[in-house]
Amino acid sequence: MNESVDAAPAQAAPAGAAAIQRKKEQRVIWLLLGAAFVTMLNETVMGVAIPHLVTDLGVTLATAQWTTTAFMLTMAVIIPTTGWLLQRFTTRQVFIFAMSAFTIGTLIGAIAPSFTVLLIARVIQASGTALMMPMLMTIIMTVVPAQERGRFMGRISIVMAMAPALGPALSGFILNVASWHFLFWTILPVAIIMFVVGVRSLQNIGQKTDSPLDIISLPLSALGFGGILYGITTVGGGGSLNLVGLISLGAGALSLALFIWRQVTLQKSDRALLDLRAFASGPFALAVSLVIVMMAAMFGAIILLPIYLQNVLQVDSATTGFLLLPAGLIMGLLAPVVGRLFDKYGPRPLVIPGSIVASATLWALTRVDEHTSPIIAALGLAGVALGISFMMTPLLTSALGGLSPKLYSHGSAIIGTVQQLAGAIGTALLVTMLAVGTNRAAAAGANAIAAEGQGVSFAFLIGAVLSLVAVAGSFLVRNPATAKAAA
Repeated sequence: MNESVDAAPAQAAPAGAAAIQRKKEQRVIWLLLGAAFVTMLNETVMGVAIPHLVTDLGVTLATAQWTTTAFMLTMAVIIPTTGWLLQRFTTRQVFIFAMSAFTIGTLIGAIAPSFTVLLIARVIQASGTALMMPMLMTIIMTVVPAQERGRFMGRISIVMAMAPALGPALSGFILNVASWHFLFWTILPVAIIMFVVGVRSLQNIGQKTDSPLDIISLPLSALGFGGILYGITTVGGGGSLNLVGLISLGAGALSLALFIWRQVTLQKSDRALLDLRAFASGPFALAVSLVIVMMAAMFGAIILLPIYLQNVLQVDSATTGFLLLPAGLIMGLLAPVVGRLFDKYGPRPLVIPGSIVASATLWALTRVDEHTSPIIAALGLAGVALGISFMMTPLLTSALGGLSPKLYSHGSAIIGTVQQLAGAIGTALLVTMLAVGTNRAAAAGANAIAAEGQGVSFAFLIGAVLSLVAVAGSFLVRNPATAKAAA
């Protein structure tokens, strides 16, 4: 009798300890979800502020958009290293570095006296942001049971889709009552609180390893992506070819080619920073290609529309933020719905209509001018967001589903990198086309407002043409299981 009585606490103890551990892990996940939301919100928060930066700091539109482009470029350079960092250092160490970098960058941005200092602040912020989402995904895959991962990954999708889309709306509300410095002062207290809570409560998850890091790949990656992006930004900014831009494009292309060559060489001994054998999978290569096109279109639209609303339609910052808000809400609310639809129907019934809606909306936006209603412009961004919402989750799931388990981590790193790179290229390309179109219209005799309206229309024309690639490619998307069976 005594033995049976004593056995109950003995059996209950492990169960109780497991429950306590699970609650701790849940708190960690919620903390990282909040931190990821704040840091990714910051990715697009400067979009509405670009006209203010032009006025306050005396820079051009092409220069001011680097507050967004540099942020995304920094993430594209750092994300490939996150797999190594998360293996080499503890969870607490990575979190402390990430939130420290983000908080310090936010403080520097809040007091930045010049555009150069502001740009440095954005790069420091991005260095922390780049680590947050991979760390969150790694922890979820480590501690969440397989049967519950879909629910948690749905929350990640909400963060990934909703935070960048809500950035311009938040920025618009703040800029209506304060200077662009308060975009940073508003976020700073939240960043400090999350840093303190994380240091006090975050526990280490997983095991450290002595994985090698290829130092040579890092500068090749930075020079390749940076050179190409700088070249795209400057090569046609004045309406004609720019020698510096052409040289930058050439140097970037050469560095990127060397980076790819080095990865192909190192992957034979499993030492590559990015294992490019993932592209041998047809579903992965196709999905990544479509992600590049649609992310470029989305971020380009997120940057162009605030400029158009404020400079051409003369809408104030608060109204701009309000008009851009529906796009963010659409992406956030649809993320879990699309996930369930994908589980039931597969990617094709979602990706094909999604690409058509996004492309049709971009073509409609080519008709905007100085007389267009601001509501029409807002509906345009909402339409792009609607179409892309039906594409992103199916494409990302199909991409990874087409890989062998050995390549999952490299596939995730590649997807994260190309997402940022595509967004940066889309931003740089469409802003450059805006400048080209504006200069040509002004040279033809249009006044300043009408010329910039024509510039926006021309930029959207480039985006609409590119979107046709996504529409054509969407008909080639297959269920990963079907693709493997066909192979």
